[in-house]
Amino acid sequence: MKAWLNHHAHSLRIALERFRHAPFATLFTVLVIGIAITLPAGLYLLLDNVKQAAVGVEPRAEVNVFLRIEVPETEARQLAEEIRRWPEVAATRFVSRDEALQRLEKLGLGEITAGLPSNPLPHAVAVTSRDTEPTALDTLAAKLRKQRAVDAVSLDGDWARRLNALLGLGSQAVWLLAGLFGLALAAITGNTIRLQIYAQRDEIEVARLIGATDRFIRRPFLYFGGLQGLLGGLAAWGLTSLMLFLLQDSTSRLAAAYGSHFALSGLDLIDAAILLAASGLLGLIGAWIAVSHTQRALNIP
Repeated sequence: MKAWLNHHAHSLRIALERFRHAPFATLFTVLVIGIAITLPAGLYLLLDNVKQAAVGVEPRAEVNVFLRIEVPETEARQLAEEIRRWPEVAATRFVSRDEALQRLEKLGLGEITAGLPSNPLPHAVAVTSRDTEPTALDTLAAKLRKQRAVDAVSLDGDWARRLNALLGLGSQAVWLLAGLFGLALAAITGNTIRLQIYAQRDEIEVARLIGATDRFIRRPFLYFGGLQGLLGGLAAWGLTSLMLFLLQDSTSRLAAAYGSHFALSGLDLIDAAILLAASGLLGLIGAWIAVSHTQRALNIP
């Protein structure tokens, strides 16, 4: 066990020495890897913050029914009472055209209808469904549209369902981008390792002649690839944190303009640990593929 640990410690020291001997090349490679990881990580944070801003905003189980303009108030109230007795309806709230006009005037929009000869607003009924599922709301809305006196029907939760659909699409896009840039990370690391192997071909052949095993030769390159990927993940973490810091003030002003307070949140410790582990693993995989392929190409036994 002690000998195994000593071998790994020796390989780690060799990998760190290679970083020390080429600091600028290593720095640029780490920055390229970090930038490649920053895009999917930044999109993930964007979606996560949008989801946090939308917490508690669920589609309301209410359907707004607007009646035809020629329908008298008596008939409109009778229809509202009839709808209230439907088994799928929890409650109804009738809003007369006069009440709607008064609400419009209280909002300071009375001048819109001031020049008209009559009230252009229709009677309306707010229908609350017992079932909040989107399919149940759609079924209720379709049933309401079939009523003779109904002119239009709108669902309050349509925009929320569209937002959820967009967030789902965004999540799929993030995972696709993460996969593509993960392949890019492995390719960058693999290319760096391949160039190192070509540069140290003579050393590798001499090591083989004096009895070095394949694992002994391969291990420093694997450590180098894993460390390079890990450093790239750290760079991506830093870049995303910097982006959030730069956007924080503008986001706060935008939220204040809508009368709310919202602060962007960065990667938590679990997300950061997953990011670092994934980047290190991808660097290790890229190094393994590069070492195996290049050894075969150079006919190194």
